[in-house]
Amino acid sequence: MTEPLGCFVLVLHGHIPYVLGHGTWPHGSQMLYEAAADTYIPLLWTLEELAYEGIAANIVVSFSPVTMEQLADERFKEWFANYLNDKIHWAGEDEGQFGSWGEGHLEYLARRWRERYEALRDSFCNRYDRDILAQYRQMQDAGHIEVMTSAATHGYLPLLHEDASIEVQVRQAVQTYRKHFGRWPRAFWLPEGAYRPRCEWAPPAQVAGATQAFPRRGIEEFLADNGLDYFIVDTHMLGGGGPEPVDIDWQHTLGKLWGRIRKAREPRPYGGHKSPYIPYFVGHYYEDHPPTAALVRDPQTGLKVWSAEHGYPGDFNYLEFHKKHIPGELRYWRITDAAHNLATKQVYHPDWAEGQLREHAGNFLWTVKQALRPQPHPNGRLPVLCAPFDAELFGHWWFEGPRFLVHALRWMHQDPEIEVLTGSEYLARYSPQSAVTLPEGSWGAGGGHWVWLNEDTNWTWQRIYDAELDLRTLMQDYGSGHDQTMRKFMQQALRELLLLQASDWQFLITTWAARDYGQARIQSHHTDFKRVVDLARKYAGGELISDDEWAYFGDLCQRDNIFANIEPEWYSS
Repeated sequence: MTEPLGCFVLVLHGHIPYVLGHGTWPHGSQMLYEAAADTYIPLLWTLEELAYEGIAANIVVSFSPVTMEQLADERFKEWFANYLNDKIHWAGEDEGQFGSWGEGHLEYLARRWRERYEALRDSFCNRYDRDILAQYRQMQDAGHIEVMTSAATHGYLPLLHEDASIEVQVRQAVQTYRKHFGRWPRAFWLPEGAYRPRCEWAPPAQVAGATQAFPRRGIEEFLADNGLDYFIVDTHMLGGGGPEPVDIDWQHTLGKLWGRIRKAREPRPYGGHKSPYIPYFVGHYYEDHPPTAALVRDPQTGLKVWSAEHGYPGDFNYLEFHKKHIPGELRYWRITDAAHNLATKQVYHPDWAEGQLREHAGNFLWTVKQALRPQPHPNGRLPVLCAPFDAELFGHWWFEGPRFLVHALRWMHQDPEIEVLTGSEYLARYSPQSAVTLPEGSWGAGGGHWVWLNEDTNWTWQRIYDAELDLRTLMQDYGSGHDQTMRKFMQQALRELLLLQASDWQFLITTWAARDYGQARIQSHHTDFKRVVDLARKYAGGELISDDEWAYFGDLCQRDNIFANIEPEWYSS
């Protein structure tokens, strides 16, 4: 009988910032429609195809709470169906146009687009009853996947000024997950892979000037206190201290696989350097709170998928993302070559792409096995290769990505040398035996905070810190609200603060992906936050609120209506 080389954990993180009611095209709600049509539903098709073959995919699918709330929003359910109808219309127009030109192959591709969007509409409107999240919940309940959560609005946790902000980002994540998935979450995706240990912390000098440092809790402490078992870290984060052998007190607590850990009474030898292929407990102060574990991103599989030069999605036979036929924005060309000249792109051939998919899926399996082959098996413990990716890569940016997953996962499940497990399944079988301290950082460029904190984004953090302080002061003055109206003001102020804190806005500014949109969103949420706080103070002071002000507040609550169960007390605590 062939002995397994190790275990494989695939994690796909789905996140779109809050865009409903904040524009449509080129930036706005279309981002969510494209993610649903290109990734979230095709990923369900992947899971369903494997399940039909008797294969439980055993992957981890992550949704940020703000994405969950948008997918469940009635506005999305109506607008997304309209989006699919528009795509079907334009594919039909292209089909007729190309046919009249005698372009038979382009006519065939347009027909494929029409049939694809018709299948998406049928799945969404009929089979899924317009409820995408419910399908993922069924997949988890049936044991096919594990669903992971993330920070409420994908806030960049290490740079937030108030511990209360981090607590709300995590606690709201847990509550939103329970609302949509009917159970306690086990795992947490750190937005941007950003982490900070327990330390004496001062806000960045370029944002706040010279200020006094004060004690901050480590990010893992917030996760542990909210019953979360594990998170994912980038490979370079293993540069911290340790590892330190620990003993486990096996007492099950809410949402945890273990009770508490403590320093090993007798030092145990550690067999080698820190490895990305074993799990770790995180933190130097782990005895102060229930433990949280980390799985480490494997660099080799990441290179094969993400690298612009070596990654699979750059193959010349795959669909070109950037060249689109106007109107309708459908794509009919392949990548063709390494040149960036869209005018020279050649027509796409689906059968050529399918041939490459099988080759790449086989190479991916080989890469996983080669990475696991030399790893030790101390006391029969299997190593783990964790491969985390943005879900939207598969289908949206890389059109063929979901089909790649079908082939790769099918072959992995059929290979006796690989065990495909979810993160929780692996940790239940092989709990960490040592603890490490992690440095501050992220998986952004350079491993630090630069993508989100630089000369172009410093002003955004000034507005975030201003709002955090303003809400803290408001809570100190008035608590969480002396009546239902005051409480609604407090809740909406907290929503606007969370939306202001989304890491997406700095990313869009720094990368120039949508700089104007990112800047506008920071400005608008800060302005709305300040207006709500002013209204709350006027109301608490017995001042007259005009009809226009009430109308503004009502419109704002209707537009930014996420997290209906948000609790202002979480921030005051």
